[in-house]
Amino acid sequence: MLKSKEAITMIAVKDIQVAAEFYESTLGLQKESVEGGEVITYRSGSTKINIYRSQYAGSNKATTLMWDVGDEIDTIARTLKDKGVIFEHYDLPGLTLEGDIHAGGDMKVAWFRDPDGNILSIVSG
Repeated sequence: MLKSKEAITMIAVKDIQVAAEFYESTLGLQKESVEGGEVITYRSGSTKINIYRSQYAGSNKATTLMWDVGDEIDTIARTLKDKGVIFEHYDLPGLTLEGDIHAGGDMKVAWFRDPDGNILSIVSG
């Protein structure tokens, strides 16, 4: 039923302008549309990302969105850090921390938060 339908990621934020600055300037996403100052839509590859104003912003304690960046993970992580992104460091079974990137086998992953505390990540592998 839904397997051939496009999915849209929804990310709750408190201040739409602060979030827009982060998603545009820090992450480099380009605004696709704005709906009444309450929702901004971005496109990342074939995925739509909607940030929307909500009183529940930042309440999710798990990863909200992950980008598969392939072998560019080290470069992208370094670029994000240069833009002020602070990476999360977790003690996870089977993963070792190499700088800001967790590695295990062929997989590398780095987690960070947006201004509302939503957990985002980049992954390779």
